[in-house]
Amino acid sequence: MVTRGAKVLDLACGTGRHSLAAAMLGGEVTAVDDDPGVLGVGREAAKSLGLSVSWVEWDLSKGLPPVGTFDVLLMFNYLDRARIPELIEHLRPGGLLIMETFLEDQRAFDWGPTSPDHLLKRGELPSLIAPLEVIFGREVLEPVGGVQWSALASVVARKVP
Repeated sequence: MVTRGAKVLDLACGTGRHSLAAAMLGGEVTAVDDDPGVLGVGREAAKSLGLSVSWVEWDLSKGLPPVGTFDVLLMFNYLDRARIPELIEHLRPGGLLIMETFLEDQRAFDWGPTSPDHLLKRGELPSLIAPLEVIFGREVLEPVGGVQWSALASVVARKVP
């Protein structure tokens, strides 16, 4: 998935947990978030680990910054249905989308997003990312830290050349 030299884009990266993991695997990572505070935390973590990550402060509601195309697109706990086609355009042919976000069922657990804009319906994700080829997909209820539950949809999908 992420190999040495692969160009990786992590959208709504937060403190960069996934960005740092991709950089550890040798990816050339661009991490995008609109919060300078969390980007600073990520920047410090990368520095302490001796990793190179390009941290970009950008409001994703305005589209993507001019960052080019990528081999891997990471999207965790981020959902903007209207922009999915635009995001997919930034994947190179053969590139991978690795995405995980909350399902509507998450509301039952009294934490996480509550707006329908930020929650997937069951079975929605594969059609949302079409025409990508789904390699792996799941919808699960799983424990978080042994005390909470998450309702999640995940996918690994390839942009067919």
